[in-house]
Amino acid sequence: MKTVISWNVNGIRAVQGKGFLDWLAAGGADVCCVQETKAQRDQLDEALLAPEGYRTIWHSAERKGYSGVAAFVREEPLSVDILGCPEFDVEGRTMILEYPDVTILNCYFPNSQEGGARLAYKVAFCDAILDKCQELVGKGRHILLCGDYNIAHQPIDLANPKQNEKNAGYLPEERAWMTKFLGAGFVDTFRQFCAEPNQYTWWSYRFRAREKNVGWRIDYHCVDQGFASAVRSSRILADVMGSDHCPVVIELG
Repeated sequence: MKTVISWNVNGIRAVQGKGFLDWLAAGGADVCCVQETKAQRDQLDEALLAPEGYRTIWHSAERKGYSGVAAFVREEPLSVDILGCPEFDVEGRTMILEYPDVTILNCYFPNSQEGGARLAYKVAFCDAILDKCQELVGKGRHILLCGDYNIAHQPIDLANPKQNEKNAGYLPEERAWMTKFLGAGFVDTFRQFCAEPNQYTWWSYRFRAREKNVGWRIDYHCVDQGFASAVRSSRILADVMGSDHCPVVIELG
């Protein structure tokens, strides 16, 4: 496996109508992880369930039209699992794909919501993910945690940090968890290669935010430190349209 793409598609059926399958076929990803699918398998057509060259794996929320993750894979994983925490699995937030060299965790982190209404749930999910990553590394596995974390970590990771200090995605508790996660032996691969500002993965649909590049970097590929040397590149595909997020891609060697 060499290329892993992650993308919050904000509705897999919606993005299908905007050329997703043509983009997937042209992109050459070995694994494409998507988040916020907002669909069950029985709501999808065959073109999406079995695109040429890929097997698809789905973990949907029980609630229709909400959350959910999926993966388009060229090579069959050794195993497929979910997080194993019912309060999070019911929302279809995590898929774990084991490959010989790396275990991929495809995650859609909760939004802490206005006024921190779901902050406790968000932090509990974050801690469960950290526990799972540490468990896997403790078993001798390398991990790649990809997806929409719904966290901008540092001021460089959003266009207007001062104005957003009390907003979901940039709350002190969320940023502190990201600091704890990286301090526990994990690497934000994008920042291995790019220290520049104005690099974002999500833009509001309001106020022509994407056109003005007033965004947030909340989608990540993170790996354990022991696997960081295998990362050849980690990039943001800001020109890819179809969602309020753009894809992020990592090349492994």
